[in-house]
Amino acid sequence: MYEKLIAMNDHWTEEGIVRQLLDQNNRFYGGTADEESGLAWPTHTGTAMVMAFWASSLASPASRYYRDELLTERLELASSFMLRFQHEDGTVSPNWTNMHSPPDTGFVIVGLAQVLELMEQQQWAPLEQTCANLRLFLERTVPAMLTGGCHTPNHRWVLTAALGFLYRLTGKPELEKRANEWLSEGMDLTPDGEWTERSNGIYNAVSDVMLYHASELLRRPALLGPIRRNLKMMTYLVHPDGEVVTDYSGRQDFGSRTDMSSYHFISLLMAHRDSDSQFAALAKLAGESLSHPGAISNNSVLGCLLRPELLCNCIEPGVLPDTYRVVINGDFPRARYLAEMEEAGHGGRISHSRLHPEFGAPVARERQGMTSTTVMAETNAFFALRHGQARLLAVSISSTFEPGFIRMNGIETVEDGYRLSGMETKGYYSPIAADRLPQTAEKSVSPWYLLPHHLREATHLQEHHVKVELDRTAEGYRIRMQCDKQEALMTQVSFVFGREGEFQNGELAAADTGIDWWKNGTVRYAAGQDWIELSGGSCEHSLKAIRNAPLPSDCRTLLVNLVTPYDQTFQIKLSGRS
Repeated sequence: MYEKLIAMNDHWTEEGIVRQLLDQNNRFYGGTADEESGLAWPTHTGTAMVMAFWASSLASPASRYYRDELLTERLELASSFMLRFQHEDGTVSPNWTNMHSPPDTGFVIVGLAQVLELMEQQQWAPLEQTCANLRLFLERTVPAMLTGGCHTPNHRWVLTAALGFLYRLTGKPELEKRANEWLSEGMDLTPDGEWTERSNGIYNAVSDVMLYHASELLRRPALLGPIRRNLKMMTYLVHPDGEVVTDYSGRQDFGSRTDMSSYHFISLLMAHRDSDSQFAALAKLAGESLSHPGAISNNSVLGCLLRPELLCNCIEPGVLPDTYRVVINGDFPRARYLAEMEEAGHGGRISHSRLHPEFGAPVARERQGMTSTTVMAETNAFFALRHGQARLLAVSISSTFEPGFIRMNGIETVEDGYRLSGMETKGYYSPIAADRLPQTAEKSVSPWYLLPHHLREATHLQEHHVKVELDRTAEGYRIRMQCDKQEALMTQVSFVFGREGEFQNGELAAADTGIDWWKNGTVRYAAGQDWIELSGGSCEHSLKAIRNAPLPSDCRTLLVNLVTPYDQTFQIKLSGRS
């Protein structure tokens, strides 16, 4: 594994050298240009990330760049760029959003503190200026870390880890105090190991690795417990080809193709610490998919050079589960927590973030052979299926009742499948009582936004109930969808497939790019040697899409258009099943 890490890092070292901006008249001189904008940024996925590649190459005797003088100069130049692009308040601004961002600065701190440690270990004179620049950059961040806040749940653990690194660097007790203030908010993790953001592709690994650093730097071994639970959960959230389940993420990895590579470093750390064969198996799987060292805050090469014991191969990997049926968060008392939300006092409002009320919603996972299924509550899709190379990415229901996707509110497990239900309400609101009106109501102008709308009483409240039965059959699956509402509501069932396959047979009509109405007949979706066959199509209206229920343009989607009331059954047959 060591040889792979160094060879991979050398590749990205060379790639970063090519992208460094060397025109002294360029405002971004010394930084490494990103591919999208052509500009350089002082971020954990920008210039700072490339600095970790270069530092790792300079420190590794196996690298072809070991103590390379030109690369040493390039690293010093990049460290000067970081100082120039650091704001007076100690923060940095990424190129995507978040100006003067404490959490984005925290990501950089976590990485550059490790780069500084690795460079100082070299005791090599040509690196002295780079080390001085890195130390100055880190020391400048202290005021921002002592006062700065966050947007998202995982940012708290990023800031905590950054505070821990700065505490070790400077010894200032107020840094430890601030870290403990963040930790006093408690862990946003279910007993089954799921973080608030339900982000298996990105932010699980972020929270895990940051808490590991915090545990070491702040002497808080209890912080390892949440990491263990999350990694154990992740053993059930990988498809047979190594792709991570992202079908219900609450962040930007939603529905994206992601592998386990971001879990490599944290799995190695926990495997070594706990002598755990399952964590070692996760590390092995992650290592096999690793093609990039990672962002500077979660860089496997940098981390392993600082902890060479992680590559000793002394923990024999176990076997990850490949045949199972589990329900994650099946016993989590989510309704009780949601009922307590009113007492929190925020009124359901949070600025520049989300409350994530779907936290703790159940997720059912099944794997058998080359078939991998996910059944989900509180997300736009309720079912996803991988069968070899054939990918049914999402099955969703949307309607014109409360225009948009209908989210299933819960999952009931039965012997051969699941029962799901979604309920929506929508009403109208009466006049505000005269004694509750603001003074502006009597003025010549009475703005709508100054009225106390929360005091209106609901009238003509309507409900919309949808039930789904999902059962395994000898050939695959059966999905029955029911709604007994007698008023005519236009409904749309979407079957979203990967774009790599092709549809065969069935009565289809083009609705839009990559989207077909499925009017009748049996449709087979084939990818490689594998296929998924569906029956049950219908087209009772001609809407191309339901408002607020966007369909992906880079997939192959079948639409079934229904009108309430309906009782529609779909049969799914899989290749290789009899």
